[in-house]
Amino acid sequence: MDKENKILIVDDEETLCEVLRFNLEMEGYAADVAYSAEEALALDLRKYSLILLDIMMGEISGTQMARILKKNPETASIPIIFCTARDAEDDVVTGLDLGADDYVTKPYSIKNLLARVRSVLRRTLRTDNGHNGNDTNNALTCGTLVVDRDKKECRIDGEVIKMPRKELEILALLMQHRGQVFSREKIISRVWPEEVVVLDRVVDVNITRLRNKLGKYGKMIVTRPGYGYGFME
Repeated sequence: MDKENKILIVDDEETLCEVLRFNLEMEGYAADVAYSAEEALALDLRKYSLILLDIMMGEISGTQMARILKKNPETASIPIIFCTARDAEDDVVTGLDLGADDYVTKPYSIKNLLARVRSVLRRTLRTDNGHNGNDTNNALTCGTLVVDRDKKECRIDGEVIKMPRKELEILALLMQHRGQVFSREKIISRVWPEEVVVLDRVVDVNITRLRNKLGKYGKMIVTRPGYGYGFME
C-alpha cells in the first residue's frame, strides 16, 4: 500500500475507531488504530500520510501529541485532522494554530469526514509532488524575504522562519498576488479545502502571527477594513 493511502486513527473510543477503519478501508485506504496518544507515538508515524486525532484522551491529549509531531522534523509535515467533541471557538483556533489541516466536531457524519480526508490527501499529494501549476519559479521574494514553495519554508536574511503550513500558504498567496486585497472568505477558500468550515477569526489569528514572525516585513501585510488583507510593498 502506498504511503499516501495509509491513515492512522487515534481515539480512545473503540467502537468509533472500528467504524472509521471500516469506512476508510471501504474507500480504498489502509487504516490503523491507536487507542491513545501514547500508543500512537510508539509507532513509526513516518509511514502515515494522515492522522485522525481525538483531543480528549488519556495522559497525553491530542493537542499535546500534535505539538510533539510538529516539533519533530520527521513528522512535522504529516497532515492532522482533529476529530473531537470540543467545539468551542477557542478550541478550534488552538487546533488550527497547532498546524492541523482540519477540525471536525463530534458527532459528525462519516460522509462529511471522508470528504475532508479526500481533500486533505489531494492537497498534500499535489503539494508533495510539486504540482503548482505551470510556474517555473517557485520562490517568492521581497528583499531578503523568501517563500520557497519547493522547500516549503520561509527565510529572512537566509534564516528559516518556523511557521505552520497554513501560515506559509497564506503568506505565499498574498505575496504571489501582491497589491491585491483578499477577503477572509477568499483566503479561506484558497487555503482551506472547500468542504471545511473555518471561522473568520482563524484568518485573523494567522495574519497576526505572520506579522509578528516577519519582523520589518510584517508591516507589508496590510489590513483594508471591511475588505480584507493584502501584501503591499
